[in-house]
Amino acid sequence: MNNTLTKLYALSLSTLLWGSVALPTMAQEALRTLTVTGRGTEAVTATLAQVTLGVEVRGRTAQEVQQDVARKANAVLAVLRGREVSQLQTTGLSLTPDYQFSNNQRLLVGYIGRNTVSFRLPSDRVGALLDAAVQAGATTIDSISFTAPDTTLAAAQRTALQRATQDAQSQAQAVLSALNLQPRQVVSIQINQATPPPSPVRFAAPAMADSTPVVAGELEVAATVTLQISY
Repeated sequence: MNNTLTKLYALSLSTLLWGSVALPTMAQEALRTLTVTGRGTEAVTATLAQVTLGVEVRGRTAQEVQQDVARKANAVLAVLRGREVSQLQTTGLSLTPDYQFSNNQRLLVGYIGRNTVSFRLPSDRVGALLDAAVQAGATTIDSISFTAPDTTLAAAQRTALQRATQDAQSQAQAVLSALNLQPRQVVSIQINQATPPPSPVRFAAPAMADSTPVVAGELEVAATVTLQISY
């Protein structure tokens, strides 16, 4: 009976000692990882333009200014609707006092009225539409930015992600090969993709030429992929 207990105790002690040695070894193997980040890009043609423009009027009375703003804004809207722009909406409407300072006194000299709208249209139609809007009464062109349809951007994002993944794998293979090591498996993946910000163009209406040239250019969609690879 004592021999049996002695054997069981020796077996248990042996198991514990083996576990105390083997577990750190496996833990050390689990920490053998390489982290690499790959980058991929895809260029797309900017075929859409987002435009913000409006009218600004100064006058002596609030009623006079408001009526003038309404008249000019309606004329501009008629032009925009006739050109079948999309996503047309009012983005700003204001009527504020106009003050001047003289001898440390603030004097009310009139009012300033503004009405701004934004809309979207194909980029190859921007120049002609801006000319028509200014002729109709628009006095400010606040911003123009270029983008592409959502489906085009989504396809570009997928391509950029594929290229980023291939770039990360290529980096890992180069490093491990130089060290005579072999990759085992990908243990974690982190993705960071971004839609390109619209490309802005800013200018004031009075500075435009008789025929306004507008060049949309290209957008770059970029993505990064971080891989943690065991070896």
